[in-house]
Amino acid sequence: MRVDIYAHKKSWKTVLAVLALLIIVATFWYTNRLVKSIAEQEVAQVKMWDEAMEQHADLMRYAEKFFGDVSEQEQLRVELLARAYQQVLDFSNNKDMGVYLDIIRNNISIPLIITNANGDIIFSNNLPESQRDKKVFDEEMKAAYSKFPPIMISEGLDEVQWLYYNESLIYTELKSVVDEMFSHFMSDVTLNSVGAPVIVTDTTFTKVISFGNIDSLSMQDPVFVSDQIALMQSEHQPLKVDFPEIGKVYIFYRLSDLARQLRYYPILFIVVVAVFLLIAYMLFSYARRSEQNQVWAGMAKETAHQLGTPLSSLMGWVELMKMQDEPFVGVNEIEKDVERLQVIADRFSKIGSVPKLEDTDIAALSLDTIDYMKHRFSKNFTFDVILPDHPVVIPLVPSLFRWVIENLTKNAIDAMGDKGTITFELKEEGDNVIVDFSDTGKGMTKSMMGQVFNPGITTKKRGWGLGLTLSKRIIKDYHKGKIFVKSSAVGKGTTFRIVLNKS
Repeated sequence: MRVDIYAHKKSWKTVLAVLALLIIVATFWYTNRLVKSIAEQEVAQVKMWDEAMEQHADLMRYAEKFFGDVSEQEQLRVELLARAYQQVLDFSNNKDMGVYLDIIRNNISIPLIITNANGDIIFSNNLPESQRDKKVFDEEMKAAYSKFPPIMISEGLDEVQWLYYNESLIYTELKSVVDEMFSHFMSDVTLNSVGAPVIVTDTTFTKVISFGNIDSLSMQDPVFVSDQIALMQSEHQPLKVDFPEIGKVYIFYRLSDLARQLRYYPILFIVVVAVFLLIAYMLFSYARRSEQNQVWAGMAKETAHQLGTPLSSLMGWVELMKMQDEPFVGVNEIEKDVERLQVIADRFSKIGSVPKLEDTDIAALSLDTIDYMKHRFSKNFTFDVILPDHPVVIPLVPSLFRWVIENLTKNAIDAMGDKGTITFELKEEGDNVIVDFSDTGKGMTKSMMGQVFNPGITTKKRGWGLGLTLSKRIIKDYHKGKIFVKSSAVGKGTTFRIVLNKS
């Protein structure tokens, strides 16, 4: 019959573990759903921004084409003005000059200058105020009117004249508006409201024209820039925009850092919760072990204290019995049992105290203990002791280590029933001393092997199941060693192994 005093506690642990797992799963599901919703909203915002930038780019491309057409039309107008002026100056023909004069008079926007071969200004129209009073077409004016090639006027004239012109005033104003639109467009791209990191490059993808929502110091590193462009290109196709003065530019962008971080938030949440639960479990286990140790120590010391008074009395009675003329025939055995009770009381008094290790020959101590134990049991039980042929001295608390051997022996006798063999083997392996304690009893299942050292675990009809628990505490806490089930098979027996360090 197996008795487990922690059965109800384990049931509560299972219930609490299931509840904790359900809470974690529910919290994770809700958090993941919330994070996913936020991320989807941000992705939607970036897509809307993407579409808006595409439309804005289309508008810029249309404006570029429009101004190209306007520029061509203005060139045609200037050529028409040149022919009209030439016809007006040709006095040899008899044509009606009214049409040509109307063409010249109706030019109210195109800046126009006509010079002779010497550079003297013969005629001007629609000039800026700073140029209106000039009589000579100097180098400064040539630079201002160098965008378009001059038109030579010579037909019907005594000397060659040159017609210089520039973009019309209306065209210039409209172009400034477009330039301002371009500036706003670049601002909207680099400093967008959705917080998307943006890099604007030329056609080589290496020269950065502008950037936004990225650390400026990091952008000084070419490797970082290259990695960012590759990352952005993997998320979205870049926007391509054609600008008159800059040429083609490519706009790379990706999700904001917040959206990217939100992707990993559920994983981080699980890690944080797991670490928190692990720390809480460790603290709870430590507190529980500390409480158990205090209970063990208190109970053991109280037991030793309670045994002290009757032991003193028994020792006195034994001495009186030995002083009689005819001593009681069993007085020697009674004396041995009283000494045995003293040893037990001494063991209990050491529980919870700071261990005082003594250099002890563990081989001699083990042999003495087994000799004592085998005389307390039936001769149907055989003890096979295998020891080195030399002393093996290690630090021990002798009385407590005897207790471990006694507990293992009693458990082995209980497991074997009416008869069997106990094998005690002590050997040295490097810096360690190995003790293998085997029996030919009924053995244990794998599940039992994992719980055999827990308090309350026993296969006996009577008893508290504390022998192996105390043995583990003595080996682990007092001697810094290890005790475990090396092997066990149902119906064949069990082997316990103790590992102690020589130092």
